[in-house]
Amino acid sequence: MAGSDPKADLVRYLQAARDALLWKLDGLSEYDVRRPLVPTGTNLLGLVKHVASVEAEYFGETFGRPFEEPLPWYDDGAEPNADMWATAAESREQIVALYRRVWAHSDATVAALPLDAIGHVPWWPPERREVTLHLILVHMIAETHRHAGHADIVRELVDGAAGLRAGNDNLASGDEAWWESYRSRLERVAREAGAGR
Repeated sequence: MAGSDPKADLVRYLQAARDALLWKLDGLSEYDVRRPLVPTGTNLLGLVKHVASVEAEYFGETFGRPFEEPLPWYDDGAEPNADMWATAAESREQIVALYRRVWAHSDATVAALPLDAIGHVPWWPPERREVTLHLILVHMIAETHRHAGHADIVRELVDGAAGLRAGNDNLASGDEAWWESYRSRLERVAREAGAGR
């Protein structure tokens, strides 16, 4: 096996999650990227805004390298969950551009510091506040992939589009009829299992 660069590996997995999240916006209208399709209001553009905001803080403030743009949805007095949706005045282009600027800032932090660099997460409990860059990279990979998974489901609810990324949907091959048959079979199994309990 060829040698591995742990930092490069972590950055590659983080970037894959970033790309997957943004891909879920492709081809949708402004309305569809904002549609709240579950009771908690989860929506595609809000997921991007949230992940951009969280990443800015973790790779910024945590390591004394604050992201220089204001994130007013985090200000005192901002309404709860303000980072989880885009206002009518915040366009998709603005939110995506913000996320890309956050990537550049985060990537600069990662490039400038060793994996064992110490940072402090002020919003974590005191006994866990001291962290390494390695831990924050792992944390942001998990966070971004988690929200990319939310985006998978929301996008499927919007227009039926599913999959991992352009050119590789990572789904079983099957036409619409096959998928309907598959889903129906799963529904029957669920009902049978539920009836026996």
